[in-house]
Amino acid sequence: MSSEARTEALTSQVSTADTVKRYSVWIATAAILTSLPAILSSGTALTTMSLMGIMIVFSLSYNMLLGQTGLLSFGHAVYYGLGGFFTVHAMNGFGGKALAIPLPLIPFVGGVTGLMFGIIFGSVSTRRAGTSFAMITLGLGELVASASPILPTFFGGEEGISTNRTTLPAFFGLRFGSQLETYYLIAAWCFVCAALMFAFTRTPLGRMSMAVRINPERTEFNGYSAAMVRFFVFCVSSFFAGVAGSLAAVNFELMTVASISARQSGTVLLMTFVGGVEHFIGPILGAILVVFLQSFLSDLTDAWMLYFGLLFVAVVVFAPGGLAGLIMLHAPLVRRSRLHRIIPYYAVMLLPIALGLVGAAGLVGMARILWANNSNATVHFLGVECHAGNPLAWGAAVLLMFAGLWLGRLWASRVSKVFVLLGHEPPKQVGR
Repeated sequence: MSSEARTEALTSQVSTADTVKRYSVWIATAAILTSLPAILSSGTALTTMSLMGIMIVFSLSYNMLLGQTGLLSFGHAVYYGLGGFFTVHAMNGFGGKALAIPLPLIPFVGGVTGLMFGIIFGSVSTRRAGTSFAMITLGLGELVASASPILPTFFGGEEGISTNRTTLPAFFGLRFGSQLETYYLIAAWCFVCAALMFAFTRTPLGRMSMAVRINPERTEFNGYSAAMVRFFVFCVSSFFAGVAGSLAAVNFELMTVASISARQSGTVLLMTFVGGVEHFIGPILGAILVVFLQSFLSDLTDAWMLYFGLLFVAVVVFAPGGLAGLIMLHAPLVRRSRLHRIIPYYAVMLLPIALGLVGAAGLVGMARILWANNSNATVHFLGVECHAGNPLAWGAAVLLMFAGLWLGRLWASRVSKVFVLLGHEPPKQVGR
């Protein structure tokens, strides 16, 4: 083999290795999405994972506004819900027809719907930023929500609009009647949308949106219109929100007015902020956590929304960077191979956290019973059946909660000192 051929072969091997390394995260993600049903094969698990995929697309689209452009929206559910409603009507209109759109392509209907309304509403709302933008989006969201009783044919009233995804033409023999097939459809769209939104952050428009978030005046001084940048990002975000709504319509075969409500906008805000708005993986983690808690907390207690509120407050106060921010804080320890030295301190921290959570849960459970004017009812607290009106039960719950907070604060200062020491301690020199 000539030297030129050897050089070309070596260059090809290096470029292939670099390509695999660059896309290793995405390759691993695709492998995980593909293999998850083999591990979690129950109907409940498949339904939960499908909902996670939908909310991942929705929260990533929202973070294009909040984390990337610095726009706090209180009406992002409008594009999610309208995308879902148009999808349901399209499925009902084309169902059973030979020229109908196959189900794997039907999310384009929601995406185009979200883009269309994003252009209409974004031309008004993106002219302002900050509080003005937030109030405009809130007003537009309430405007669309208030239109639902006026247009019962489109929104279906309180019952919503139902559909049947199996009426669309088969796609390579797949009718998507089972939840497993639907999961793979949602997972494929989730993967593609996440990859496209990540690629958008690397485009010139994505870079300029970050500049608009950091310093809009400097952006204007450099010759770029901050309002136009906000408008284009808003339209792209609305497109992906519409895709998420379309996937929700395909998954549930039902769309109700709750999907366009302020509560839905608040849910996606909670997911994004809990996960972390400063990192691309943040909304993904937030969506997975919130959907998991929604699925299992709602079966345990009627006050699960209160726990969501407490979780949001705790993140804002103690971890404003979200879950992703907490994970990224450990990057120096990973680079220095010292992460294992901090884990025992975190393990001890679980005790005061457990005490505080148990005490808070007891207080919430007894307060809910008292507010229902049923002081004679009992609540199961630490395996013991206690009367809601018993002062000793309230005292025990308060004592546990404050004991957890006090012990947690003491140990947190110790963990913080060890964390700083491990992160800044110079590495040991070999031979000394």
